[in-house]
Amino acid sequence: MSFYTSLSGLKGAQTDMSVVSNNIANAGSVGFKRSKAQFGDIFAASPNQSTKTIAGQGTRLNGITQQFTQGSYEASEKTLDMAIVGEGMFIVKGAPPTNAVSYSRNGAFTPLPDGRVVDTTGATLQLLPVDANGDVTNRTLAGAFDLVLPPHAPGLPDVALINMSVGLDGLVTATFADGSNQKMGKIAMATFPAMEGLRPTGDAHWQSTGDSGAPKIDSPGSGAMGAVRSGALERSNVDITEELVMLMAAQRNFQANAKAIEGASQLTQTIIGMR
Repeated sequence: MSFYTSLSGLKGAQTDMSVVSNNIANAGSVGFKRSKAQFGDIFAASPNQSTKTIAGQGTRLNGITQQFTQGSYEASEKTLDMAIVGEGMFIVKGAPPTNAVSYSRNGAFTPLPDGRVVDTTGATLQLLPVDANGDVTNRTLAGAFDLVLPPHAPGLPDVALINMSVGLDGLVTATFADGSNQKMGKIAMATFPAMEGLRPTGDAHWQSTGDSGAPKIDSPGSGAMGAVRSGALERSNVDITEELVMLMAAQRNFQANAKAIEGASQLTQTIIGMR
């Protein structure tokens, strides 16, 4: 039985090392959130057995959870590079026909020739509609729309777009050559009742699940959404020193379980060799 107990320990240590290795590998990824493996012990006994004489039967993986703590910030010279100061996530929508909605902490956005502002996966950043005063008029996912930069002022094809700004409240404002401004909308953001329940899809993107709960849609500056800082990017929340210490602990755990298997093997060999 000790073989299987130590084998579960080996598998657990191997999983732990894989998780830590992935954290280290993504230390430079924009918006990456570190993961942590959580384990639980295995214990089994029949009702008529005394638990004082029964040993545990190893360990099992309870789950790998992501840690949505704030990452550090890196200055950027691009207006469309945006970092979130808070718990909110950008809402982006994929290309047709799926139009898949995902949620991201990766604020590296780029304009395309057609004016759409997309992230590193090609998904388009979503805005919430605003009135003349800049107040949001629709806080639903259905009311969100693609951020498309206008090439010129409305109704004036000879007046070109010269600048675009993003406020802390997420208000996107376009400025034209004649000095006029147009409020495009506010950046759509989302929070979830259980962030750990989100399904990661890569590139600091997540999808909602039944475990995460339904998203709450709003603009930056509302509640826990946080503010948006233009000209900055959020780095990963990986602490290399901490990860290296955890990696060494996982390696020692692996070695200890391997040694326990070796000891059990020698004991078995001795018993079989007895005459």
